[in-house]
Amino acid sequence: MQTNNNKLNLFSFTMIVVGLVIGMGIFRTAATSAKDAIAPSVYFSAWIVGGLVALCGALTYAEIGSRYPVTGGYYKVFAKAYHPSIAFAINCLILVSNAASLSGVALIGSGYLLKLIPGEWNDIHKALVSCMAIIIFYLINLRGLKMSSAAQNILMTIKILMIVVLIGALLFPDKYAVVSSVQPQAGESVSPLDWIKSLGVSLIAVSFTYGGYQQTINFGQEVNHPNKNIPKGIFMGIAIIIVLYLLVNLSYYKLIGFEQMKGEREIAYVVMDKIFGTTGATVFSAFLFLGVLAYVNGLLMSNPRVMYAMGEDGSLPKMFAKQNEKTNVLTFSLTVFAAICIIILFFAQEFEKILSFTIFLDCFGMVLSSATIFWFRKKTKHLDGTGIYKMKLFPLLPIIFMSAYLFVGTSIAISDPSAAVTGVGVLAAFVAIYFLLHRKKSV
Repeated sequence: MQTNNNKLNLFSFTMIVVGLVIGMGIFRTAATSAKDAIAPSVYFSAWIVGGLVALCGALTYAEIGSRYPVTGGYYKVFAKAYHPSIAFAINCLILVSNAASLSGVALIGSGYLLKLIPGEWNDIHKALVSCMAIIIFYLINLRGLKMSSAAQNILMTIKILMIVVLIGALLFPDKYAVVSSVQPQAGESVSPLDWIKSLGVSLIAVSFTYGGYQQTINFGQEVNHPNKNIPKGIFMGIAIIIVLYLLVNLSYYKLIGFEQMKGEREIAYVVMDKIFGTTGATVFSAFLFLGVLAYVNGLLMSNPRVMYAMGEDGSLPKMFAKQNEKTNVLTFSLTVFAAICIIILFFAQEFEKILSFTIFLDCFGMVLSSATIFWFRKKTKHLDGTGIYKMKLFPLLPIIFMSAYLFVGTSIAISDPSAAVTGVGVLAAFVAIYFLLHRKKSV
């Protein structure tokens, strides 16, 4: 049992929310989203819709977390409301997806860092630098939640300052791209059906950029006054993210131009180079790497708690539920997750190619986990009026959230059928593994 001194306060929890969501996405996926958008109206609609969907989801998870505040909550809501095989399969998918995301983000950040060092650097060098980053934050997390939380606060402050600098580029109208003022006319002849199809595909990259906040439910018992601070932290974190994302995208659009955005990968570097020159862009890249570390740290903090929950209820071996008595660190689970990240790291160079696959897997988790709010509302009526968070506009908000992810999943299935087929196949494989493991236990 942790004392209040070892628990997260509202500010630290809010920073974890922001840190889990704002990874490398906003510095890269804006170009992908623009490439998939047939008009600026589609592009900005995707980012607005993505923010509103994230807010609906955040409020839904806030109530789930208040009604069921336990460590490993994102796993346990599946185990509580569905068959254990579904909980096992979905959470294995989430762990693999998160490990791949962490490794890919670390790899991209390493690429930015190596730009600052003279020499010819290849993918092996980037992977080695990424491994070092993962190992360093693995060691920090071994020191305990307070230590890792403090590191998260510092790194997130750096990352937010970088985003503020990008937004500040809007204060230089003389640097605006000339084409930006006429681009909105490009969508005038677009049919409604094509517009909707384009929105669905554009939302794939946007969904990845907004994703991650649902993992905060894993900190249920480690937040001070969870009934109040979990919903407040999630709401405040998502609100901050929505505002920052929209302003950054406006900066990209104004300074680079809609058509030019489609051909850029390091889109933030282009903006900085235009405003501050090569030296400014180089300094920005250095800080960008530090910001990436906040994302790495956030996932290393949250995902071992899922393994802990799965070990605690027997879905994984009991050693995953072992906890250091002095620091409360989930040492074995943290070590295994860090090892998975490093193993995947050497396959994460093709991160962009697995984007659709990753989001398709996320669609399963988002829809099924948010749907548990209906089950928890029915089973925990006795908690109403006891001070727990209870969302307004129920059931509209969770229905909007689930419908949006069904729309994104359908868009992926249409635009990239192989990713959808692979996703369904992997899910089925994990369900089969669950029954094989439990069949052996019963024999």
